[in-house]
Amino acid sequence: MKQLMKQPDRFALLPTICAVLLALGASGAVRGQDVQGSLLVAVEDGSGGRVPGARVALAQEKSAFERTGTTDSRGEVRFALLPPGSYEVRVEAGGFARKSAVVAVAVGGQPTLLLRLQLRTGKESVRVREQEESLTSQPVETTSNTIKTVIGAKDLEQIPLAARSFASIAIMAPFTAPVEPSDPTKARITAVSFGGSSGLNVDLSVDGGNNNDDYIGGFLQNYSPEAMQEFVVRTAQYGADTPNTNGGSVIISTKRGDDDWHGSLSYYYRGKDLNARNVLDNPEPNPKQPFSRQDGVATFGGPLKPGKLWFFSSYEYIDENASVAYSDLSLSEFNALAQLAENGELNRFGVSSIGTIPSAVGVPFRDTLFSTRVDWAQSSRLQWFVRGSLDRNHTQNDLLQQGTLPSTGATTVSNYYNVLVNQQYQFSGSWLGSLNVQASGFHHTKERNSTLGLGLDFPFSANFLTTSGRETFGDNQFATSITAFPVARDQQKYQFRYDVSHIAGRHAVRFGVNLIHEPVLRGALSANEETLFSFPQEPSFYVGNPGVLATCSTNTPDPDCPAVSTSGPSDGSFSQSLRRLGFYAEDSWRVTPSVTVNAGLRYDTTFGLFTASGHSQSVNPALAALQAAGSNLVNGIPRDYRKAFAPRLGVAWAPGGSSRTVIRAGAGLYFMDLLQNGWVDAFTAVNSFNLANLTSTPALIDPNYHTPYTLTASAGFEHAFANGWRLNVTYEHQTGMHQYRRYEYTPGFGIPAAAPGVSLFRSDNRSVYDGLAIQAQYRFSKRFELTANYVWSRANTWGATVGELSDYVNGVSSVLNPFGPGDYGPSGEDIRQRFVLIGVLQLPWKIEASTLSQFESARPFTMFTPFDVNGDGVPQDRAVINGVQTSLDQFRGRPFYQVDFRVSRNIALGERATLRPFAEFFNLFNRQNPGNNYLPDISALPTPVNDIANATAFCRNASCTQSQPIRSINQLRVPAGALGDFFGLGTTVGIPFAAQIGIKVIF
Repeated sequence: MKQLMKQPDRFALLPTICAVLLALGASGAVRGQDVQGSLLVAVEDGSGGRVPGARVALAQEKSAFERTGTTDSRGEVRFALLPPGSYEVRVEAGGFARKSAVVAVAVGGQPTLLLRLQLRTGKESVRVREQEESLTSQPVETTSNTIKTVIGAKDLEQIPLAARSFASIAIMAPFTAPVEPSDPTKARITAVSFGGSSGLNVDLSVDGGNNNDDYIGGFLQNYSPEAMQEFVVRTAQYGADTPNTNGGSVIISTKRGDDDWHGSLSYYYRGKDLNARNVLDNPEPNPKQPFSRQDGVATFGGPLKPGKLWFFSSYEYIDENASVAYSDLSLSEFNALAQLAENGELNRFGVSSIGTIPSAVGVPFRDTLFSTRVDWAQSSRLQWFVRGSLDRNHTQNDLLQQGTLPSTGATTVSNYYNVLVNQQYQFSGSWLGSLNVQASGFHHTKERNSTLGLGLDFPFSANFLTTSGRETFGDNQFATSITAFPVARDQQKYQFRYDVSHIAGRHAVRFGVNLIHEPVLRGALSANEETLFSFPQEPSFYVGNPGVLATCSTNTPDPDCPAVSTSGPSDGSFSQSLRRLGFYAEDSWRVTPSVTVNAGLRYDTTFGLFTASGHSQSVNPALAALQAAGSNLVNGIPRDYRKAFAPRLGVAWAPGGSSRTVIRAGAGLYFMDLLQNGWVDAFTAVNSFNLANLTSTPALIDPNYHTPYTLTASAGFEHAFANGWRLNVTYEHQTGMHQYRRYEYTPGFGIPAAAPGVSLFRSDNRSVYDGLAIQAQYRFSKRFELTANYVWSRANTWGATVGELSDYVNGVSSVLNPFGPGDYGPSGEDIRQRFVLIGVLQLPWKIEASTLSQFESARPFTMFTPFDVNGDGVPQDRAVINGVQTSLDQFRGRPFYQVDFRVSRNIALGERATLRPFAEFFNLFNRQNPGNNYLPDISALPTPVNDIANATAFCRNASCTQSQPIRSINQLRVPAGALGDFFGLGTTVGIPFAAQIGIKVIF
C-alpha cells in the first residue's frame, strides 16, 4: 500500500498524451453527440402553406460557425450536430422578403423554429432575442421525447447556490433530489438522486467527455459554475447515444470565447458571525464553532484572432477554515479517557497517554478549480476546440466528527486532471462526423494523523452512518457498517468516441462508437495491523468504577470489559484494467409535421470487469475453501456480460403541427455495470491465494452475473400559453433489475459447518419507482421569472438494514430467505412529495431578488438490532418492537425544507463594466433538518430498551426495574447528531442559517 501511495506522478505524461490526441483528432471530427443539439426550421407563407426550396442559412453568434440548407417538399430543413449557443437564422425564397430570427440551441436540444414569410412588398421582419436564455425561456421542443431541464449560465449566476456544486444545480430539475455525499475520496462532490436512487448510477459528461467515477460511482471531477455555459439534467428517454446509466444523465457544456473581450472577478465571504449555530454538531453552551470561507473566482475570454481563434479561462480558489467543536458530553468523556490513561488503567491496552484534549479541532479545506478552452474555426466545414481542466484539493483532519479525537483524522489530497480535444467536420450538406478524444486522471491519498496500531472505541463515539470507523482514539481504519473506503485511489481514463449524423428527407440518422480505455483503476484499503478495543461502557463509567478494567481477561468474558478484534496486516490493494465498448444507431423520423418517432438501439459491453490485479476470481481462496468443504454455493467464477442490448423508442406529437404543445411518450432499457466498490473485498482477496492470509471475511462474486439495468417508461404533456405561462406534466416509471446485493453466509447456515463464513455478491435485486411531476413556469418580460415543480413519487426495493436503488450497500436479512417478509420496502431516498420553487424578480433601482427553495416529506430509515433475530448466524437484523419485527425503512425522519435567498444590484461602470454587490442567505428560517439521520441501532439509544431482541419498554434506571412501555415506533426516533456531514457538506440535512456576502465585476 505504501508503495502504491509513493508512486511517481502519473500525470507527467499528460502533455505527451495531449499531443498524440491532437494528432488523432486531425483524422475526424470531435464533439460528444450528447452535447450537441439540432434545429428544425419550418418555412411557411402568409396563408400557412409550406414553402419548399427556400434557402436557409444559420450562423452562430460571435463565431465563424455557419451552415446552409434548402427546405424540402414539406418546407422543412434540419441541421444536426450544432454546438450549443445562439444562432441567427436567415431565410430567402423567390417572391418573398428575406426574414431572420435568433434561436437558442441548448445542450442536446432539439428546438423547432417556424418562420412565416411575407411577400416581397412586405417589410422584412427580424426577431431579436430579448435576454439570455434561462429556465423559463427554453423553447418547446416539439420533435423531442426526452424528459429534461436546461439550466443556463444566467440561472447559475442568479440563483443562490449554497455549495456551488453539481447537486446544488441539478436539484432544480423535477425527479431529482439531493443525497448525502457518498464518497470520502472525492471532497465536496455531492450526489444527486434520480428516480429514488442513491445517485451513484448517473452519467455525467462534460463537453461530450465521460466524467464518471468507475469505482464508487457518481460524478468525478468538479467544475466551477463560472466555467459552465449550460447544465442539462435528463431524467428519462435520453437517446441511444447515452451510455453507462440506469438512473439519469447530466450534460455540461463549458463556456467558450468569442469576438468580444469579456470576463469577471468575483469574491464570496462567509464567516462565523454570519452563520447560525449548528445545534446538532455544536450544541450550547459551547462556544460557537469557528468558521470562515472565502471564495475567489476569475474568468477571462476573447479572440486570439477575430473570426478564427478564441479562448476562455476560469479559475476558482476556495479557502475554508471549518472546525469540529466538541460538545460538553464529548469533552467530559475525553477528559475521563485522559484520566484513565494517566492512572495507568489503559496500559494493558497499549495506551499510556491520550495527550492534550482540545475544545475544537480545525478542519481547513483548500480547493483549486481551473479550466481553459481554445476554439478554432479552421474553415466553414471544420471546427476544433481543446479544453484542459483541473481540480486540486486537500483537507486536514478529514473525517473527524463529534466524539472522535484528532488521532482518528487524516490528511486527504485529491488531484484531478482532464484534457479534451474536439473537432467537427461536415463531409457534405447531409453528412457530418464527430470525434471525441479525452484523457483524464484522478489521484487520491489519505494519510492518518496517527499510526499507533490500535484503536479505542466507546459508545459515545459510535456513528453508524459516517466514516468514523469506530475509534474514539487511535488509528482510523476507514471501515463503516456499510463498507470500507480506500486510503489511496487512482483512475486513468482515455476515451475515443466517433459519431456520424446523416439527414435524408424525413429521417435524421445517427450512429457511432464509444471506446473507453481505463488502464488504471486501482487503490488500497487500510490494511495496517490494528487491534480494536470496543468498550461497552463510557470512559466516565470506568473512572467512577476504578479497577474494573484491571479485572478484564480474554478468558473470562465480562459485560463491562472490551471486546478485542484484530485486523491486518494484509494486502489491501486492488487493481483493474478495463475497456468499455459501446455501439448505437438511432433514427429521428418525421412521420408527419405533427409526429416524430425516435427509435434507437444501443449495445454496451465491458472487458476485464472481474479481473483484479491480473487475476480472475478462480484464485480467490474462498472459492477453493468452499469447494473443499463440500459447498455448491458458488460453482464457478463471474464473467463479463455480453447481452446488454438496449432498445429505446420515443414519440413526440405536436397536435396540428403546433409549436406550443407537445405530447411525449417512450420506453427504453438502460444498462450500467459500475459501482465496483461493492466488490472490493473480492478484488483484494485474490492477492492472498491462501485463506489463512485473509484477515477479513472472505468475499466472492456470484458466477451468474447480469449487468444491472432499468426499464424506463414515461409520458408527458407540455404547453406554452400565450400569456407567458408554461405547463409541463410528466409521469415516469422505472423498474430496476439485477441490481447488487450482499449475502452474508455463516457456517451451518446455507453452507456446511466446516466451510468459512463468506460474503457473496449477487446481482439479483429489484426496484420500482413511480413519479408524477407537475411544473409551472411563468415569464413576464424581463421583470419576473418563476419555476415551480411538484413531484409525487414512490420508490421501493429489497434490503435488510439499508435499502437503496442502484447501490452496492443492500443486503439480505436472511440468506435462507433472501426475499422474505419485511425485506421489501421504501428506498432510503423514497421521497413521497417534493416541491421546488425558483424565482427571479427585478425590482426598482436595478435590484434583483431570487430564491431557490426546497420542501420535501420525510425520508425513511431502518432500525436494527445487534441480535440474530432471523436465526441465520448474522448478529444484526431489523429490530423487534413489541413482538413484531420492523420492516425495511419503516421509520421516517423529519420533513425537510430550506429557503435560500439572494439579493443583488447592478451598478454600471462605464459602457462595458458592471459592478454587482450581492448577499445570499441559506436556510433563511434556520430550519433544523436532521433528515433521516436518526440513530438506527436500538442498542445505541440514549434511553436503553429492556431487551434488544424484543423491545417492549424503555429502562428508567440501570437495573430496568423502572420502565416506560413503548407504544409507538416513533418513540424510538432519536436524531443522531453530527451526521449531516457524512463525507462532506450535508445536503439532505442541509445547513443552519448562513449568510454570504460578495461582489462581482463583469466586463
